[in-house]
Amino acid sequence: MFLTVLVVLYLITAIGLVMGLLVNGARPTKTLAWLLAIFTIPVGGILFYFVLGRNKRKNKFFELKKTPGISKYLNKVDNYYRKLDEEKVLPEHVREQVKLVKLLTKSSKFLPSAGNALFPLKNGPSTYAAIFDALENAKKYIHIQYYIFEEGELADNFLQLLKRKVKEGIKVRFLYDGFGSWELSRAFIQSLESSGIEVASFLPMRFGKFLSSLNYRNHRKIVVVDGKIGFTGGINISDKYIKGDPDLGMWLDTHLMIKGPLVRSLQAVFAMDWCFASGKEDVFSAEHFLEETSVGQSFAQVVASGPDSDFASIRQLYFSIVNSATQYVYIINPYIVPGEALLEALQVCALAGVDVRLLLSSKSDSLLVKWSVRSYFEDMLRAGVKIYLYPEGFLHSKVIISDDRLTSIGTANLDVRSFEQNYEINVLTYGKAMACELKKDFIRDCEISSQIDYNEFKKRPLNERLKEGAAKIFSPLL
Repeated sequence: MFLTVLVVLYLITAIGLVMGLLVNGARPTKTLAWLLAIFTIPVGGILFYFVLGRNKRKNKFFELKKTPGISKYLNKVDNYYRKLDEEKVLPEHVREQVKLVKLLTKSSKFLPSAGNALFPLKNGPSTYAAIFDALENAKKYIHIQYYIFEEGELADNFLQLLKRKVKEGIKVRFLYDGFGSWELSRAFIQSLESSGIEVASFLPMRFGKFLSSLNYRNHRKIVVVDGKIGFTGGINISDKYIKGDPDLGMWLDTHLMIKGPLVRSLQAVFAMDWCFASGKEDVFSAEHFLEETSVGQSFAQVVASGPDSDFASIRQLYFSIVNSATQYVYIINPYIVPGEALLEALQVCALAGVDVRLLLSSKSDSLLVKWSVRSYFEDMLRAGVKIYLYPEGFLHSKVIISDDRLTSIGTANLDVRSFEQNYEINVLTYGKAMACELKKDFIRDCEISSQIDYNEFKKRPLNERLKEGAAKIFSPLL
């Protein structure tokens, strides 16, 4: 009798999930895979679906509250979008990119802005030096958000500096991801809180919410100081950026320092994440959003997306850059698991004669990721995509450069997890200066890297092919 009840409950649950998949399912292949898992793996199929399969874009678990300020901003976005058909709205050098500007404005809801000063930071020491200098000069508030905040020498330096700024009367808010920073000790957090720093964890790993939150992480890295200077990019807080890693060597990455109107967009992303994690809406106050003041020549746009966004804006960004390239598209990313659409875009681009190059580390921090990434190499090489393996340390940057006109720097990897499951943020710069500067660095790095030869790669042993095939099955989960 008891067994019969369990079977009936299981069938009712399974049928309910099937109905949900049919109504809210994404790609047919993905829906079919989950249907097979639910009915062929007793209990485990349903558990896996609850952890990894639910479509949060269809069933949002965080709806931004429409405060008067936010409603006014969204109306401003709509008005700007309508005016984009008038050529004079955009600077002359950006007008040829009006389609991309419209796409990102509509899908990500962040306005592009002129008058920014943007400074690429090309390693850990230079990034931390710039961030610490900005923190030291804070006059009103400091907002810090990281996916990984790892205890060590660097974290201790952060702690001491933040404590000192609180004593000076500076308001400090500290947000960390509950999974990415799961090793952050309670003692460290208490030290932050006891000094007067407001601390919040994004989707903490708590019993009862584990299944619903495990697969949806906040991968963003944001620092905003006084609304005047901001930072974002791929660099977390970890000693491996200054001391290296025993197995991988020095971690190498790219970050971006921002001054000017674009800092408002960084502040808006932080405010939404802080409100969700802490339940406090005080960060939406006008004092945190300064009037726009021109401080430079860069025209740029924040692109942010997450599992609750209306669209996968960063995937659309990457796809558009690749699809519109006519001369070259250079990509630096440690986790290139593109999926069908981006894979085909890269192939089409290369087959059309565009110089398509991928630069990633010869080493990997995960065997599963390594073989999953390599499982796409043959298809890309066959189409003429050039792949380079960087030999020095672990290259963790997330950068795309195209045609001396577009540059994307941010937190998003080129994989399904960044496009669908993670909260991510990138900055797209329209213009020649940034693209040409990073292009020189890219070419120099390619010169010291080893290029994979297609004919030689085809000769790889069977055991490597089997590893690639097995890893590719799990690529949507990476």
